[in-house]
Amino acid sequence: MSKPRCRLCGAELTRTFVDLGMSPPCESYLDASQLDSGETFYPLHVRICSSCLLVQLPAYISGEEIFSHYAYFSSYSDSWVAHAKRFVDEAVDRLGLGPSSFVVEVASNDGYLLQHVVARGVRCLGIEPAENVAEAAVDKGIPTEVVFLGEESGSKVASVHGPADLVVANNVFAHVPDIVDFAKGLRALVADTGRVSIEIPHLLRLIEGNEYDTIYHEHYSYLSLLTTQRALAAAGLTVVDVEELSTHGGSLRTWSAPSEHAPQPSAAVMRVLAAEAAAGLDTVDGHAGFAAQVATVRNDLVEFLIGCARRGETVVAYGAPGKGNTLLNHCGIRSDLIRFSVDRNPFKHGKFLPGTHIPIRPVEELEAAQPDYVLIMPWNLREEISAQLAGIRVWGGRLVVALPRLEVF
Repeated sequence: MSKPRCRLCGAELTRTFVDLGMSPPCESYLDASQLDSGETFYPLHVRICSSCLLVQLPAYISGEEIFSHYAYFSSYSDSWVAHAKRFVDEAVDRLGLGPSSFVVEVASNDGYLLQHVVARGVRCLGIEPAENVAEAAVDKGIPTEVVFLGEESGSKVASVHGPADLVVANNVFAHVPDIVDFAKGLRALVADTGRVSIEIPHLLRLIEGNEYDTIYHEHYSYLSLLTTQRALAAAGLTVVDVEELSTHGGSLRTWSAPSEHAPQPSAAVMRVLAAEAAAGLDTVDGHAGFAAQVATVRNDLVEFLIGCARRGETVVAYGAPGKGNTLLNHCGIRSDLIRFSVDRNPFKHGKFLPGTHIPIRPVEELEAAQPDYVLIMPWNLREEISAQLAGIRVWGGRLVVALPRLEVF
């Protein structure tokens, strides 16, 4: 069998970044009727390109299979909606957007961000491939095209709606199998004098924080600023500024301009590139050692859960995010160690986590169960969720996170 090839430069992928074994698609939640049927598990074997340094998961599953009907609705996270509002307010000021401006968001989900653009009186359009999620945005009054972005579809959208002053692509750049065609779609959408704003989980922070649960089949690429620059440059876009964010365990927000009209990159761009180089991310060998960190996280969590089971203590999970399914499947955890999970998204209630078959219930069932420990799966929302769960102190319950290291608090 031939080795996979790099989605950015086409080189053969011969080096491993980390191999997490086999796991089902992280958003493939099960109904009770499916529990006695087979599930398909795919490799989570992440490579690094020796040529261009892009860290990537081969496209074991197509984007159409994952994203055409999607279980993630952004609006169920209050802090994420607030983050989106802050971005919109800052972008309006930064770019001087007004009633005659036009904003396009790619992977616009349920309108969590564009609702704030509408509130500012700016014309906007969402591009969202998941029809079920796009319907939620349309119900909010946000015009939405149901399509996967690429150079061809981006050109068609721009020919109908006009070029955009701002194109937003938050937490989607890592989710596309053909990253160059997607980047060309961004270039097709943006006006020559416009800007493209992208938010990506930062590979540097993923490594520093042991954030291996962010590796799953819908995350095809794990991006540094260096590799983001290279992918955008292949489509005629130049990174002119960057912001470091705390979201998703540490993210970058890049601002890009069409290359033929781009100003000199800011000092922030040079600073982040220097930090990546200092950490070794400008070389293949500098990416080594992550697999050992991952093994420590797994061993600590499994030992904690087995200890709870031996003492007769109950553990329940809070949240059923895709990232949690990577962690649970890699650790081999089942409902004998975590009784059930609760989630605010009613779409998931009554379903079961893929691979592990842990049941998902409404948040209200926490109080009835009164578990000894609640394991927070979306650890990046730790502060928000800790505030929501303050009431577990009444029965002596405690909170746990597994990442970046096991902590009971």
